[in-house]
Amino acid sequence: MHRAAMSQGTSRRTLLLGALAAPVLAACGSKEAEQPAPMSTEPVELSIFWWGADARAKATEDALALYKTKYPFVSFKTTWQGNQGYYDKLATLAAGGNAPDIFQIDDGALSEYAERNVTLDLNPYMANKKLDVSKFPESLWKYGEVGGKLSGVPTGENTPGMIYNKQLITELGLTEPKTGMSWEDLISWAEPVYAKSGNKVYGTMDPSADYKALWMWLRQQGKELYANKAIGAAKEDLVKWFTLWKGARDRKSAPTADLIHEANGGDVTKQLVVTGTAATSFLWANQITEVQAKTKQTLGVMAYPGNPNAQWARAALYFSVARSSAKKDRAVDVINFLVNSNEVGKLWGADRGLSANLDVRKAVADGLTDATAKTAFAFETDMATKFGKAPAVPPKGHVKVRALLTTIAESVQYGKADAAAAADQFLKEANAALGA
Repeated sequence: MHRAAMSQGTSRRTLLLGALAAPVLAACGSKEAEQPAPMSTEPVELSIFWWGADARAKATEDALALYKTKYPFVSFKTTWQGNQGYYDKLATLAAGGNAPDIFQIDDGALSEYAERNVTLDLNPYMANKKLDVSKFPESLWKYGEVGGKLSGVPTGENTPGMIYNKQLITELGLTEPKTGMSWEDLISWAEPVYAKSGNKVYGTMDPSADYKALWMWLRQQGKELYANKAIGAAKEDLVKWFTLWKGARDRKSAPTADLIHEANGGDVTKQLVVTGTAATSFLWANQITEVQAKTKQTLGVMAYPGNPNAQWARAALYFSVARSSAKKDRAVDVINFLVNSNEVGKLWGADRGLSANLDVRKAVADGLTDATAKTAFAFETDMATKFGKAPAVPPKGHVKVRALLTTIAESVQYGKADAAAAADQFLKEANAALGA
C-alpha cells in the first residue's frame, strides 16, 4: 500500500494535467465495449485508487478483504493519499494509459473525466443486472450520469451541513441555530456569540468562499451556480453575496480574514469549530463524525441557512471504472459488492456518505452505537423529506471555479477588492474556465 502526504484541501492545479489524457483517450475510440462477457475465475489483480484519511484507508482495505473471501483468486493493488494532489496524480496516470481499474471521484471532477472518456459507461452493466442500483434513490444514481452515460456509482448520499458547537452555545445561554433560518438570521444569531465569549469566539464562519454556500444561496433565489457551461449568477447576485459577508465581518459575527483563510483550505483540523475560534463551520453533513473526533466540544448539524429545499441528495463520492481497464467486468463486480453489502456499509458508516443502498443504510443505522454517527444519519434522513430537485452534475472546469471563488472571496475578505470588482473578476475568469 502506498501512502502519500495526508494534507487536505483541493489542489489549485487539480485536473490541469487531465488535458494530457486527451490524445491517449482519443485513440481508444468513443464507443464502449459490447455487453459484458462472463467473468473469468483466473487469478486477477485489480488496482484501486482513492483519497482519504487513515480511517477510510483501513475501512476500504477491510472491505476489499471481504470481497476476497468470496473470490480468493482476486487480489488488489491499493493506493491512497490525501485530497491534495489526488487529481493531478490521477490525470498523470490516465495520460500514460495507466488509469487504475477502479478509482474514487467526486462530482467536481466527474464531468471532466467522463467527457475525456476516461470513465467506463456503466449503463450496460446496469441493464444486464451485473450492477444493481435498484435499492438506490433514482435521483442519486442518476447524479452519476454525464451526457447520457453512467460514469460513476455513488458510494453514498450526502448534502451540505452547517456544523455548530452545540455545547458552547448552551454554555453561553443562547438558542441553537435551526434548519430553515435565513442567512440574515444566522448573522444576527452569531453576533452575540463574540461578546458573550469574551471576544474569543466568533459566531459563524464566513462561507463566502464556499461554492456550496453560494450555490445554496442562489438556488433559494431561483438560480443555479451553473447555467449549462456558464456561471448562472449575475453580477448583482455576487455583489449581494460578498456584501452580505462583509457586513457579517463588520458586526463581528464572522471572523477576520486570517482565520477564514485558515479554514478555507479544507483541512478538518483547521475548521473553526475545531480550533475554537468560531461556533460554526460549513462542510458536508457526514463530516460531523470526523470533525467531532477532533474536539471535546459536543457538536450539532443543521442544513445551510435559507430554505432547505435548495439542497439535494448529492452523491458524496463515486467509484468509476477506467475505460482502459482490461478487467472491466471484475472491476464492476467489485463496485457492485462495495455499494450493496451490509457488511461494507457497517465498516464505512457515514465516511463515504450515508449508504446509497437504502436497505444497507437502514441496517447500518439500526446498528449504530456512536452518538455522532447517529446524529449524521438522523440529519440526512430528515433532510431527505426536504430535498429539492438535483441540478446537473457540475460541468468540466468546476474545480477551477471552486478555487477561483476562494481566491476572489479572500480578496474581498482582506480588503484588496470591493464586491463589485470581485464579482466582475469572478464572472470573467470563471466563465473562461468553463469555456463559456
